[in-house]
Amino acid sequence: MSAAHAAPAQAQQKFENLDRVDSIVAMTVGANIGEPGGPVAPVDRRLRLAACPQTPSVEGPVFGAAVVKCDAIGWRIRVPLAPGGANAVAPRMAARAVAAPVSREVVVKRGDPVQLVAGGSAFSISRAMIADEDGAPGQMIRVREDKKAAPVIAQVVEMGIVRAPGFKEY
Repeated sequence: MSAAHAAPAQAQQKFENLDRVDSIVAMTVGANIGEPGGPVAPVDRRLRLAACPQTPSVEGPVFGAAVVKCDAIGWRIRVPLAPGGANAVAPRMAARAVAAPVSREVVVKRGDPVQLVAGGSAFSISRAMIADEDGAPGQMIRVREDKKAAPVIAQVVEMGIVRAPGFKEY
């Protein structure tokens, strides 16, 4: 093989194959893109994830999304799932959860580990952080990666989950 043919092959290996990620998620949740319980949309093709040397693992559904991660490299993305499917909440229980009054109860306490989530309707990325202060759902708090890192302002969504401002919730 000439050097001219080797270069494109190496460039392709530089980033993760997002079609492969879509397939792994669909197989894990048991539904294809757009089907009840399946991914809402394909993984955003603008993402440039480093190629995982092993098959990425999929966890979930967790909070309405599948979590795809490559432990060898350390990246993790959330893939939103459509309502329905085998893991759906019964409609009666879902209605009860929506009708519950909004609580100003502190759900994140200083020192708690939280997931900082950023993303849109087609993709989501999260990062493990530590809360610098207490917060109730809707409140803005400071979080940081470790004690020496600069703080980031995030909105408390629920216990253990905070959202980076500027990203629409899906």
